[in-house]
Amino acid sequence: MQLTGKQWIGGEPSWEGLEQFQAYTPHNNQPMETVFYEATAAEIDQAVKLADEAFWTYRKTSGAQRAAFLEAIAEEILALGSQLIDTAAQESALPVPRLEGERGRTVGQLRLFADFIRSDAWINPISSPLQAVKQANGEPAMLHQMQIALGPVAVFGASNFPLAFSVAGGDTASALAAGCPVVFKAHPAHPATCELVGRAINRALEKTGLPAGVFSLIQGATHRVGEALVQHPLIKAVGFTGSYRGGKALYDLAVRRPEPIPVYAEMGSTNPVFFLPGALAENKAALATGFAASVTQGVGQFCTNPGLFVVGSGQTDFTDELDRQLAATNCGAMLTAGIKQAYQQGITRLRAIADTTASAGWTGDDVQPHLLMTTVASAMKYPELAEEVFGPSTVGIVAESKAEIMAFARSLHGHLTATIHGTEADLSDYADLIDVLSMKVGRLVFNGFPTGVEVNHAMVHGGPFPATTDSRSTSVGTTAIYRFTRPICFQAFPESALPGTLVSAL
Repeated sequence: MQLTGKQWIGGEPSWEGLEQFQAYTPHNNQPMETVFYEATAAEIDQAVKLADEAFWTYRKTSGAQRAAFLEAIAEEILALGSQLIDTAAQESALPVPRLEGERGRTVGQLRLFADFIRSDAWINPISSPLQAVKQANGEPAMLHQMQIALGPVAVFGASNFPLAFSVAGGDTASALAAGCPVVFKAHPAHPATCELVGRAINRALEKTGLPAGVFSLIQGATHRVGEALVQHPLIKAVGFTGSYRGGKALYDLAVRRPEPIPVYAEMGSTNPVFFLPGALAENKAALATGFAASVTQGVGQFCTNPGLFVVGSGQTDFTDELDRQLAATNCGAMLTAGIKQAYQQGITRLRAIADTTASAGWTGDDVQPHLLMTTVASAMKYPELAEEVFGPSTVGIVAESKAEIMAFARSLHGHLTATIHGTEADLSDYADLIDVLSMKVGRLVFNGFPTGVEVNHAMVHGGPFPATTDSRSTSVGTTAIYRFTRPICFQAFPESALPGTLVSAL
């Protein structure tokens, strides 16, 4: 497929602006061939208005119709074949096997949502008699509640997952499943990959006979494009995965609109890991090996990367082995030159904090794992030690007592995950730690590692602020659909006047 570098609005290419940008190959920071065009204000307005127009038809489609659409998207993505994988590899420096796995996850979550909405039970119907209102036969009238779609949704893709958290990723899949058209803002680090997948969605719309305005793809390397999209009065919700700075900026714009709208921003996390005494006594070497692999997986560029861990004093055997494992790990290129620079600056900042020592070396500009060590007292004095540095690094917190472990746990802000490594005896001794951590995270892991988020019905990928802007939801799993719906109640309506999906689900 020949790339255009243009916007794809309602299935048609658009090129009104003159501002250009290009993606860069991460290995050598050289510009790639295709030139892309920044979306204009008029193009953004056109895409959103088409989405709003399509909404009034799309929201009334059956679950079966939308399921067929999601499955068609999956088929069209697979039909792109090696062009999609090769393009994503060039733009991201991610290895082909990783991208093939990510394509499988993308296709899998589309099909999971398709299966989920085939039954109208997903609308969560609730019925109750209304005692204060009687029907002609003297029986109480009924109240019926269901979930309905919000309207057009703006979605922003992530830099670190060019497929699974991008154009046809979880935010788009859940919004489309709910009945919401999507205007997608392509990530400037992989615009060609975005165009390929966006056009695959357009072909799926054509095949299923749905309105073309259900999906549009806009390009842009400046903040202006995203800001205009979020502030458009017809956009009813926002999905975002990325940095704290970017997510918070979009959130602030959205809540200051004349009509505030929800922003579901996943903004990163250091995902603390607690190594309890019994676990270290039994599996010290194995835990160091597994933890080092989790820290360096994907060059540390996962939102669930364990950037923080807690051990008791006297565990130098464990930290020394971890240091050795990290030093022996060869990391590849980072996603972009900007991400690499931010990682190096973050490590330099952490190393400069008082009472913090770096156990791993530093060789020029190479991307390499880093282990930094400090104490509970210093970590609580300098809370920036618990802030995310996106990349293959982790900060070890040494606790002198259980009381210090609990004090540090209570001091934590919101995270996507927390992990406890322990024995059954440890869990009994530290039951209060489980209780505290359950208020700090969206997913609590036992004797595992947080990297790797399986897509299924029970998964929660979210957490209290600042991990996300709304801890009541998840961006992974089928319950993500409810970010883009709201409840409505029908009082005393005859069954013949109720929505068909509600009647079939009762």
